[in-house]
Amino acid sequence: MRSPEPLLSPPKPGLPPEEPSTSTSSTKLPGPVPSPILKSSSSRRTHSRSYSQETVTFAEILRQSSRPIDFEPNGNGFAPNSTQLPNFLRSSTRRNSGRIGSQRDLSDDEARFIYINEPARTHGSVKFVNNAISTSKYTVITFLPRNLFEQFHRVAYIYFLILGALNFVPQLGVFTPALGILPLAFVLFVTAVKDAYEDFRRHRSDNTENSRTSTVLTDGEFQPKMWKDIQVGDIIRVTNNETLPCDMVLLATSDPTGVAYVQTINLDGESNLKTRYAKQETLSTPPERMMGLVKCEQPNRNIYGFLANAEINGKKVSLGPSNIILRGCELKNTNWIIGVAVYTGSDTKVMLNNSGAPSKRSRLESHMNRETISLSVLLGLICTIVMVLAGIWLFVHEEDVGITPFYRKYDFEGKNKDTYNWYGKGGMIVFTFMSAVILFQIMIPISLYISMELVRLGQAFFMIQDKQMYHKATKSKFQCRALNINEDLGQIRYVFSDKTGTLTENKMEFQCASVYGSDFSGSSDGTNENITSVKADGVVLRPKTIVKTDPKLHELLRNGTGRDADRARDFFLALATCNTIVPIEMETADPNVRLLEYQGESPDEQALVYAAAAYGVMLIERTSGHIIVDVFGQQQRYFLF
Repeated sequence: MRSPEPLLSPPKPGLPPEEPSTSTSSTKLPGPVPSPILKSSSSRRTHSRSYSQETVTFAEILRQSSRPIDFEPNGNGFAPNSTQLPNFLRSSTRRNSGRIGSQRDLSDDEARFIYINEPARTHGSVKFVNNAISTSKYTVITFLPRNLFEQFHRVAYIYFLILGALNFVPQLGVFTPALGILPLAFVLFVTAVKDAYEDFRRHRSDNTENSRTSTVLTDGEFQPKMWKDIQVGDIIRVTNNETLPCDMVLLATSDPTGVAYVQTINLDGESNLKTRYAKQETLSTPPERMMGLVKCEQPNRNIYGFLANAEINGKKVSLGPSNIILRGCELKNTNWIIGVAVYTGSDTKVMLNNSGAPSKRSRLESHMNRETISLSVLLGLICTIVMVLAGIWLFVHEEDVGITPFYRKYDFEGKNKDTYNWYGKGGMIVFTFMSAVILFQIMIPISLYISMELVRLGQAFFMIQDKQMYHKATKSKFQCRALNINEDLGQIRYVFSDKTGTLTENKMEFQCASVYGSDFSGSSDGTNENITSVKADGVVLRPKTIVKTDPKLHELLRNGTGRDADRARDFFLALATCNTIVPIEMETADPNVRLLEYQGESPDEQALVYAAAAYGVMLIERTSGHIIVDVFGQQQRYFLF
């Protein structure tokens, strides 16, 4: 715990003061080493400024600890005695647990072997799939049979098909049988055109995705290459804000410790940054000299697991989930990364979890199927009654059917008097049932389905043209991707939620604080929105999110003295430093003003860091070796060990 000294007091130069009851004198650590992270050329601005701030060394932090620390010389200088390290020097359990790697050995039968930077050798014995993807449902050959099969899942279409077939029975005497099939053919044609257009958009999206380019190591140089041409074993370089073309094992990053930040919103919907790590054995090796063998598990759908080991440049290393970045992830706050492709195309985890384009059916359509079945049963019952009554009449009037005009069993004008329009009593009963079906077919009108298809097309057109559904930020219109479920828009029957953020915006807001028993809750009329800004290298930095602050607490931090004020300052300093937040600069309309967006693994951390910035303790820069915090207008640099 820091001593209750004013936060703005500069560190004392020279050696730390003598510690009580300690025989070993403390020695000051060597000066800080500048961050070697390269400057990004993207809209995010990497902090490479020259700050005129006070430098808080590790020894100074230890000096303010309530426990004395002894320094012992070693081969690299001076290091604290390991037996006296306080608890805050322990490594992060999250990072260590993520870098354990594989937990069991892979047998040769259940593993795939990947030769780094040797795709031809990798594909020598086993032919892996290419990196092209396909999310479409139909092809030119399979469109007609598959689309008809899916359309006839509607019970009414089967009913109308049976009616159309009955019209072609010559014994029923239908004058124009082709007219009975035209309404069904029209409905099938309209639906087929609609489905073909939807699948055409999928093909177009797939072609756009497969035609994107990435930088791949070819003949010792990084050259652009289409995503669909990437092979297993290729070494790929991805720069900041780019999307990964395949599942790749991380080999090196722009950070000297091998840390990379990725956003997995396309995989699991989480917008927070995730950390991935490159093995230390591969960081110092140039890509063109990278040689080795990766032995990993076969492709599977588990996006949170990865089992592999590798032998790179004669060094054996184990690989785990923290060493692989999946296709669809977006690189953030990292200038560049280099990795080797292990899963491509349909073998990537995101594609294995893609079940394809589903055949969606609306609730109205399901309800109409049930109604059609009910009406069909009723129709069959009515026709059966007609058939039974007709059979009874035939048996009663068997002697008169020869001269009855409707039946005319005998042909008195022709030579054959026994075969004119007479097929026996059983046949005539069956034809009576068929005739009754045609007569009562209006119970299920096909015009209803024709009207529904036309109404859906009209609804889709008006929804796409709706100006209130236009998004100005991305200049995109409303997109109706499934034209057969328009009526389900906004209809909710069940709500399933596993956590905050599934149905609502996963946004945390800082409301109040309690420091050493002192409550700073404020009141509804005692809070205000404080916009804090700092100036560094001629650029004004402001937090992206505005937080309501308590004027009483704000005054205590700025001008307060005594133990309560020191504790409050330490409290907000801890909020600004003890986290995994990465500050990212964003462009604004004013070139002299930039917004600081805090990205991290947890929205709780983001809310706390934004709150600290609102009260005057603003996190400005974070690297793997140090962090820079602006404390009431004065920058302080803290080194991470």
